[in-house]
Amino acid sequence: MVPLRAPALAERREDIPELAGYFVGRLAGMSGVPARQIGEDALATLQAADWPGNVRQLRNVIERILILATGDPSTPVTVDALPPEAWPQAGFSKQDGLQTVIGLPLRDARERFEREYLNVQITRFGGNISRTAAFIGMERSALHRKLKSLGVDPPGRNGADPE
Repeated sequence: MVPLRAPALAERREDIPELAGYFVGRLAGMSGVPARQIGEDALATLQAADWPGNVRQLRNVIERILILATGDPSTPVTVDALPPEAWPQAGFSKQDGLQTVIGLPLRDARERFEREYLNVQITRFGGNISRTAAFIGMERSALHRKLKSLGVDPPGRNGADPE
C-alpha cells in the first residue's frame, strides 16, 4: 500500500476559482438551477476562507449559493450572497464590519481595515508576499514595511518568507 497525501484546500487556494466553476457547472446540471457566474469579490472571499471541511465544504457552499441566489441569473453572484461559513475567520466579515468600526476615529478604522485586508489577501495567496504585493499593487518591500508597521505576521510563515 502506498500512502497518498492530498493537500488541504487551504494549501491550494489558487485552485478555488477553478473548483468553484466546476461545481457551478456540475451542480447546475444536476439540480436544474441556473449556472451562475461567481463574481471576483466572491471568489476572493472564497480563496481567503479557512475551509476546514476541504473540497466537500466548498462544494456545499457553492450548492447553497446556487440554490439561494436571487436576481438575474446572468449577473455574477457577489460577496453579499455568500453564506457565513464562506467568510474568512480572522478577517473582516459582513456580520461585524461596520458595527465594530463605526465608533472608531478614522485613523484607527483605517488601520484596522488595512490590517484585516492584508491578512485576508496574504491568506488568499498562501502567505506568498510577492504574489500578494503584485495583486494589491504595492512593491514587495513597501508591503513588508506596511506589515511591520501594522504588526501583521503573515499566516503560515513559520519563520520563513515565502516569495
